[in-house]
This record gives sequence, structure tokens and C-alpha cells, in this order.
Amino acid sequence: MNKIQEARNGAKKWWLLIVLMFVIAGGIFFWFVPSPFRLGFEITDDLGGNIFPSAILSVATTDAQVIQPSDTMYVGSPKSTIAVRVRSAKALSRVRVEVAESRFYARSVSEFVLDRAHTNYVIYPDIVWNYEALKNNLQAEPISVLITAEMNGKDLGQKVRTFSVRSINECLLGYVSNGKKYHDTGIFFAAYVNEDHPMIDQVLREALNTRIVNRFLGYQAGKADAVDRQVYALWNVLQKRQFRYSSVANTSLSSNVVFSQRVRTFEDALNSSQVNCVDGSVLFASLLRAINIVPVLVRTPGHMFVGYYTDSNQKDINFLETTMIGDVDLDDFFPDEQLDSTMVGKSQNQMSRITFDKSKEYARKKYEQNKSGVHSGKQNFMFLEISKDVRRNIQPIGK
Repeated sequence: MNKIQEARNGAKKWWLLIVLMFVIAGGIFFWFVPSPFRLGFEITDDLGGNIFPSAILSVATTDAQVIQPSDTMYVGSPKSTIAVRVRSAKALSRVRVEVAESRFYARSVSEFVLDRAHTNYVIYPDIVWNYEALKNNLQAEPISVLITAEMNGKDLGQKVRTFSVRSINECLLGYVSNGKKYHDTGIFFAAYVNEDHPMIDQVLREALNTRIVNRFLGYQAGKADAVDRQVYALWNVLQKRQFRYSSVANTSLSSNVVFSQRVRTFEDALNSSQVNCVDGSVLFASLLRAINIVPVLVRTPGHMFVGYYTDSNQKDINFLETTMIGDVDLDDFFPDEQLDSTMVGKSQNQMSRITFDKSKEYARKKYEQNKSGVHSGKQNFMFLEISKDVRRNIQPIGK
């Protein structure tokens, strides 16, 4: 009986070994050999299903890649923002990706070659954006992204995913990749600095009509006082336009992946005469760039103000708290030309100059208090010169 039992136990062990070998072989086959039920793809992106028109428009004509792919194995241009994830069947697999038309982009077909076999790739197909539609999108809008794909002539099926196209007024501050790494994208604030806007000439004409300066010469004026006087002329005309502080800054976006800030475009701010700290800073920076003075956007946690170099070598810098533009109503004071020796009190220009100087004083204090953080590169801090180098990467979005 013992020998019979031993034989039975031995047979069981062999059967278990054979079954185990089949399981391992099947696993190897499933992993390495492409089969119809394993071939497929998924639609993915780096911003949690959000599309930011300002981020797309500002780099459309540049080589900048601000939003970095979270996967190292990718093909195509990450500037497309929308991607598909697929596993290659063999070396030099050919993939065809078709993106159906939506109101924000046209239909497109892209083809790629995946060099490595049995490797996960992220593919960024060509997205033919409708830039006008992106520019005119004023509030978040859902769209269905429909993509079909094939590999080596085999149909991989069709997938649909809903994305949220954000408002043109939402600036992408940063995003988190792989659930842990934060990427600062504050450089996109430069997209809202628009020194080329056609309405700027009208503002500059009004500033010249104040006779504070006769011409805008930028740094050609020479002395720092002459530069400062040009900046004051811009401040004065915005006060005459009765700009007021408006704290509207929040967006409807609620996410642990992406972070954004509402920013009015130059035209919106000028037409509404309303600004918060960010609006006022980018508006003033636009005017400074227009007269060839290099502006700086300074960001601290929960706040922003603007700086400007007073010399062409960029050695000396002043700062302005633009929210103080609306601290006084110049209509409460007499214009200088109506004053005579019998009147008591300050004129409009005197009050404007007082608030300008107080603004510089306040902003300088803020800068000194946050100087180490501003230049540290830490989250929620920024010292962004709107220089020629920045303009090579980030263009104004216009409207």
C-alpha cells in the first residue's frame, strides 16, 4: 500500500509541475506575443483631462515645451497635450492614430513607428487646433475626444474620453505628475502680458496728453528719474481711467493635479477698468514692454506685483503695487489747470503722484520681505522678467 500511495503522490507532483509549467508558459505567451484581445489603447494626458487654451496659444509658434511628458517613452509632439498609450507588438511597429473633429480642432491622422518591441509608449498625435475657438472660449466647456487607432494594419478599436476645455482667462500655474512631482508653469503668466495689443497706442496717447512726459523713450531717456517719470505717466492715465480693484481670481477648476489662476486679458481689463493684483500686474507690464522698459512679474503666496528696471543694464529695479491705482478717485480733486492761488488742497496730479510713490514704497517692502523666496524657485514664488528670452518661448495670447 505504501508503494502505491507513493506512486500516487509522485504522479500528483508531476501533474502539478506540468500545470505550473503551462501557467508560466501561458503567462510568457500572453506577455510577449501580441494577440487580438490584448491589443488596445487608452486616451491619456498630463493635465488630468484639462485643456488650457492659454497654454496652447502661447507656445503655438515657439519651440518651448513647458508641459513635460510624465512618460519617458513617447513619440510625437507633447505640445499636442492629448495622447494615447499603447503597447508595441514588435520592433518597428507602425501605428496609425485618427482624431475625430471637434469644435476646437480639425480631424487629423498621424502615423508613427515604435522602435522597441513589447514596450509601452505614449503617442502624441497631431492636433490641428482651431486657435480662434480656443481664444474665444470664455468658460470651461466639456468636449468628447474620439480617437481610433490601428497597429500594423490591425484595428485597435475606438475610444472616447471627455476633456474640459478651460477658459482663455485661466492661467496654468502648475501641475503634478505621477502623483507626486510638482511642475511650476508660472511662465504662462507672460502670455497675458500683451505689448502688441492695438489698444495700447490709445493708452499711450492719453498718457502723452497728460504732459507728464513728451515722449516715451524707454531707457534712451538715460537717467533713472526719466524712466520713472515715464512709468508714472502710465500710472496717472490708468487712474484717470478710474481703474478699480476687483478680487475676482478663482476658477471653477477643482483638482489635485492642476492649479490655475483667473487672469483678465489686456482688452478685458482695459474695457472693464477692473483689476486684481495679477490683472493689474500683467496690464502694467504690457504697457511697460510697449515703451521698451523691461517689466518683472513678482509672485508671492496669494499675491503678485510688478517690477521694472530703471536702467538698460538691469542693475536697478523699482516695484509697483498696482492694486493701489484705485485707492483715490481723481475726480474728487481739481485738475491742475483749474487751480489758482486761492484754492486749498492737492491737485489731481499731486494725488496721483502721492499714490504712485506710496505704491513703490509698499511694493519695495513686500519684495524685501519675500526676497529669498521670490528667487528660490519654490512653489507659489516667482520672479519672472518679461525679457526677449521669455518672449522666444511664450508669446502673447491676444484676443
